[in-house]
Amino acid sequence: MTPMMKQYHEAKAACGDALLLFRMGDFYELFLDDAKNAARVLGLTLTSRDKDSDNPTAMAGFPYHQLDNYLCKLIQAGFRAAVCEQVEDPKQAKGLVKREITRVVSAGTLTDEGLLDPREANYVAAVLVQPGGKNEDAVAGIAWAELSSGRFCAGTFPVARIEDELARIGPAEVLYRDDDASFSPDTTAPWSWTARPTWSFAKDAGHETLCKQFAVGSLEGFGFRDDDVAAVRAAAGVLSYLQETQPGGLEHFRAISAHHRSGVMEIDASTRRSLEITQTLRTASREGSLVDVIDMTCTAAGSRLLADWIAAPLIEIPRIEARHDVVTEFVNDNMLRHNLRTLLKKTFDVTRLLARVATGRTGPRDLQQIERTLKGLPEIKQMLAERAPKRLRHLESHLHLCPELAERLHAALADECPLNASDGHFVRQGYDSDLDALRELAAGGKQWILNYQQQQMEQTGIPNLKVGFNKVFGYYLEVTNAHKEKVPEGFIRKQTLKNCERYITADLKEYEEKVLAADDKADQREQEIFVQLRELARSYLKTLQEIAEAMAELDVLCALAELAAQRSWVRPQMTDDSVLTIQAGRHPVLDITMPQGEFVPNDCTHNPEAGMILLITGPNMSGKSTYIRQVALITILAQAGAFVPASEAVIGIADRVFARVGASDELNRGQSTFMVEMVETARILNTATPRSLVILDEIGRGTSTYDGLSLAWAITEHLHEQIGCRTMFATHYHELTQLEDSLPQVANLSVAVKEWMDEVVFLHRIVPGGADKSYGIHVARLAGVPAAVNERAKQVLAQLESDPFSGPGLTRIDAAQSTVPAQAAGNYQLTLFGFSDHPVLSQIQEVDLDSITPLDAVQFLLQAQKQLRENPAVE
Repeated sequence: MTPMMKQYHEAKAACGDALLLFRMGDFYELFLDDAKNAARVLGLTLTSRDKDSDNPTAMAGFPYHQLDNYLCKLIQAGFRAAVCEQVEDPKQAKGLVKREITRVVSAGTLTDEGLLDPREANYVAAVLVQPGGKNEDAVAGIAWAELSSGRFCAGTFPVARIEDELARIGPAEVLYRDDDASFSPDTTAPWSWTARPTWSFAKDAGHETLCKQFAVGSLEGFGFRDDDVAAVRAAAGVLSYLQETQPGGLEHFRAISAHHRSGVMEIDASTRRSLEITQTLRTASREGSLVDVIDMTCTAAGSRLLADWIAAPLIEIPRIEARHDVVTEFVNDNMLRHNLRTLLKKTFDVTRLLARVATGRTGPRDLQQIERTLKGLPEIKQMLAERAPKRLRHLESHLHLCPELAERLHAALADECPLNASDGHFVRQGYDSDLDALRELAAGGKQWILNYQQQQMEQTGIPNLKVGFNKVFGYYLEVTNAHKEKVPEGFIRKQTLKNCERYITADLKEYEEKVLAADDKADQREQEIFVQLRELARSYLKTLQEIAEAMAELDVLCALAELAAQRSWVRPQMTDDSVLTIQAGRHPVLDITMPQGEFVPNDCTHNPEAGMILLITGPNMSGKSTYIRQVALITILAQAGAFVPASEAVIGIADRVFARVGASDELNRGQSTFMVEMVETARILNTATPRSLVILDEIGRGTSTYDGLSLAWAITEHLHEQIGCRTMFATHYHELTQLEDSLPQVANLSVAVKEWMDEVVFLHRIVPGGADKSYGIHVARLAGVPAAVNERAKQVLAQLESDPFSGPGLTRIDAAQSTVPAQAAGNYQLTLFGFSDHPVLSQIQEVDLDSITPLDAVQFLLQAQKQLRENPAVE
């Protein structure tokens, strides 16, 4: 084994199952199975070392400047990648160049700007199940951290809520204990799973590691309680993983927040999907979701914070109203809002810039963006001075100006800076006298070389003689073959090419040494200055993080005000009472995406007088589902701190929101639609409280009509008698409308419909009272169902409505009659049910012969004869 391959295997042993990207000069190389996997995923050419040996080594590689592109592809394919860099200058290396793994990149540990969606957080989470004395006592610790921002949280949750909490967090990667038999990763989840050794979740060692990271003696100051052992162990698991994958350091992780469910609204995973809060059902992407449509933030950090707020609405009125107060201030002052948004657009994503500073992967351009952000703070701070809302004054106080850092970065950095420090030429002229002198010396030497070229052309009479440079020979004189005979004796030939010869001279080499020495010293000095600036920025990490957090919150509040001003949304009145009053409410997404004024607004009232359970009946496509969803979304927006699409709104705090709508996402788990529906309904009935808001859409439709109706009836009674929460139930079971007579807190609503000349117009207006028709056949016609099918459906419907039963539990539907023309009587098309009797026969059977008069009998026969002539066969 060569020394280089020995070095490779040592690095490979240190990175575990990650693909090792081994830097060799200007390329990253992969070997053995890593090379085979990379060649398949990245489309690289698979070659081998030692081809002539009995055991050739597979290898594949790519140029170093394509690293980000290939890392992104590897992460998307589900791999982890370890980047092994050359950590010393090859020119100064004695023997083999020293190499070290500088980072391990996985789905949850991305920090590079090109690999991250600027609008979305990128969390790595950990789950640790800690069983209690009884199954119902079992709890799980969940911790989540974002390497690109330094945000770190952990909390203790019932095991049953693991999926719901992970859905709220939306991590990119989830860690779990590799020997935990009580926890089985859900491989259908949209995040990757990484098994970790048990020791990384150790209780005592983990607590010590966390305290050391945050320089504290106890975690109590962060809000952790004695019963948060599982949360602390999960947090230790996350921290150990980050320390292992980020050798550059985690200085920007300066605190951890204890997450307690008591402060935020609980929304389970199914409800998040149904309401399309952060992702749409159709594409599972952010585009088209609630958070995407309402997002008018000016910064990437603001966009991420808005998503956090919408995913976890508050349930404490003072905190909600603190946000509403700031939004009100911005809505009422158009000039302030406009100027503040203009300045925010000129700032950069300081949160993620700081992560690169802390992990040692920053560059001159990152530092310049920090400087330019600081440059705009004085004007923002002045705008917010002495404003009335308490929260706004708090944010203004956290906009630290950092004059020393701002002035130093401005003085040191050129107007245009490269992404990487190795590219050089980013320090401003006049900042450092030593660097200026070296640059001047190098520039003077280069000018001498240009003059030397002109001088040699004149002395030798070679018109196309030129000076060139490469890393092998340094500076050289190049002469084409046509003028070789004119080359003087002082030229020393170094290289022969097809069309020219290359020479050196003593004078040229003397000045080359001066130029290259000056260039090298200038580069070295510039790197020293960069390290000084980077360390200066690192010393301001805590202060800069406070600035970044304040700016992100300002951006969100200003964006919510801009949305309210543009769309005429109103401030909701918040109350602890279990009531809900919305006047002229609109669906938040449709209100924005549809042309203004086209969406039909509707009222909603939940209170003991008007009813706590609203049964909404009406045809498909009439707007029932939209109506109940908009009420849930308005509640979520209000508790997140936003204004709402209505003319007036009183929102009673909801501790939980449930939405039982659809089951398509669960079918890939092997569960039937009806089973999924019942599991989710059971969760609602077992966990809803009187302060919850429950949205039900077509419960019971996955089974037979009688079973479904019975279940829907019993569910409604249970919600009324046992829970008493605000409930909206959209249904086609018109029989449920009878519950209004027996349950005092049930009220019937329906969607207004206009019938005219066999046409039906949906008015999308919610009105009191129940619907008596579903208009399903009309909807089928609109959907393009063949006319013959619709006509037959009308006949069946008419018969069911007139005489639905022929016996206990049996529905009698007369069979369709053949429509084969008389001339084709020899070729019969069999019908599914056979032939039905003529209606006249039914009328004859119903005649009471004992009581009919002779005159009435004659009239009956005349009428029957007329019917037979007009309609000889049943259609």
